[in-house]
Amino acid sequence: MNRWRGNPWAILCALSLGFFMTLLDLTIVNIAIPDMVDKLNASLDQVLWVVNAYALALAVLLITAGRLGDLRGKRTLYLSGVALFTLASLACGLAQGPGQLIAFRALQGAGAAMLIPQTLSMIVEVFPKEKRGVALGVWGATAGMSGAAGPSLGGLVVSRLDWRWIFFINVPLGVLVIVLGLLVMPAARRTVRHRFDLPGVVLASTALFSLAFGLIEGERYDWNGGIKATLAASAVLMTIFVVYQRGQQDNEPLVPFALFKERAFTVVNFVGVAVSFGIVGLSLPLTIYLQSVLGLSPVKAGLMMLPLAVGSVISAGPAGVLSERIGSKYLLMGGLTAFGGGLVWIVLVAGAGSGGGSVVLAPMFVIGLGAGCTFTPMAGEVMRNVPAALSGAASGVNNALRQVGSVLAAAVIGAVLQERLVTALREQAQQRAGEVPAAYRSGFVQGFDQAGKHLEISGGTRPPAGLPADVAHRIDTVAAQVFGHGFVDAMRPTMLVSAGVLAAGVAACLLLKTVRGPSENPHGLPVAEETPVPQHG
Repeated sequence: MNRWRGNPWAILCALSLGFFMTLLDLTIVNIAIPDMVDKLNASLDQVLWVVNAYALALAVLLITAGRLGDLRGKRTLYLSGVALFTLASLACGLAQGPGQLIAFRALQGAGAAMLIPQTLSMIVEVFPKEKRGVALGVWGATAGMSGAAGPSLGGLVVSRLDWRWIFFINVPLGVLVIVLGLLVMPAARRTVRHRFDLPGVVLASTALFSLAFGLIEGERYDWNGGIKATLAASAVLMTIFVVYQRGQQDNEPLVPFALFKERAFTVVNFVGVAVSFGIVGLSLPLTIYLQSVLGLSPVKAGLMMLPLAVGSVISAGPAGVLSERIGSKYLLMGGLTAFGGGLVWIVLVAGAGSGGGSVVLAPMFVIGLGAGCTFTPMAGEVMRNVPAALSGAASGVNNALRQVGSVLAAAVIGAVLQERLVTALREQAQQRAGEVPAAYRSGFVQGFDQAGKHLEISGGTRPPAGLPADVAHRIDTVAAQVFGHGFVDAMRPTMLVSAGVLAAGVAACLLLKTVRGPSENPHGLPVAEETPVPQHG
């Protein structure tokens, strides 16, 4: 096996497996929420924090972990992150209550934050420029496939086994990644002592935590004074961080401002945020639509996501090669257009009784093709002119902004969906109240008004106990129709918000230069070696 040590393709295999494992956990948990609520005796708010604790830790720590990779060695950070993620996955599966599970999910997020930035920067280092497009294509396909595979795999695991197994399956995979990484990744040889920007870490982490927490909890607390103060504190801390970093640019800062002198780096980071909006704007309403409106099981709802994965895998590899031949600019514009067009297609064809969900299969495939055309060109363009010594910082900033974009998208999409759902359910209930016996019409409308305000997804209101069977059945039938049509009415403008953000991403791509050929980033650098950065102070 020693002959594989330092082999770029073997290293890519180890990196892709770890990358797949962490991104899978961003989506696989969603499908298990009903099972967790039931078997952990948890509230819906607690289970939502099982999802958010992972995303929050990931968003807060990505920049720090990316810079640590530059300063302490990418192999060390990567394998340490995989080990922490694997142990935290085991602990999640063994958790005895929602509090424990939330804490262990945060540890999972910390492990993921340690390893994710190293994947992109190590690919850039170990592959010569003539092969880097194919390697980034594999990386992009992994990103696309992992997000789409989460609901499908999660539904299968939850249906056949138990929610705990969505975490247990990470353990053997994590062990495999560690063993493979130790065998194929050369050990780092440190020749220069680097400085770690601790004040920058504290400021950035606190600012990002305040921002992410405020956005996640804002709707729950009706955007009260405490939430506004948290968001204001985030803005103040981020300002202090920028001012402090400006004075540290000659002393190995956490975020080198030189990264943003490259127009492509800035533009592609905005495009990454737009893609995050597209993903959240698709997955959040569509998951509810498939299960609560169309009544599909978790397994069937997950299978409806498969065309997305297939489309991503088909387009991601060729996109990596084409980006070097024709440039990333028009590939990104085409991918974002296909992604947004697929969302609009779903808006046009989705209905309260849409043939078991089959109408979404074709647009999901188009969305997958579009997504696959964004991941690889974004990765190549964002790292195009980044010096090797800053590749970890660049990857960390890029991934952190995408995660913050996901949190922002979840807050915006959730707020739009809830606001539209309140109005749509009230209107549908008023329109159909005449189909309910006169004595129950007022309570029927009021029940749906409350359901909309609390974003309840039960599919209707329960009729009062003791009603004659035919009356109860009638109310149930009308309630299901109200919820189905009301949710579809709310889902349409919600998805159009994401389509609009993707359109803004297309416009931003016009600022990119059309650059053909591989990145001029120094290539073929062994992962064991890093360009020395002079120590100041």
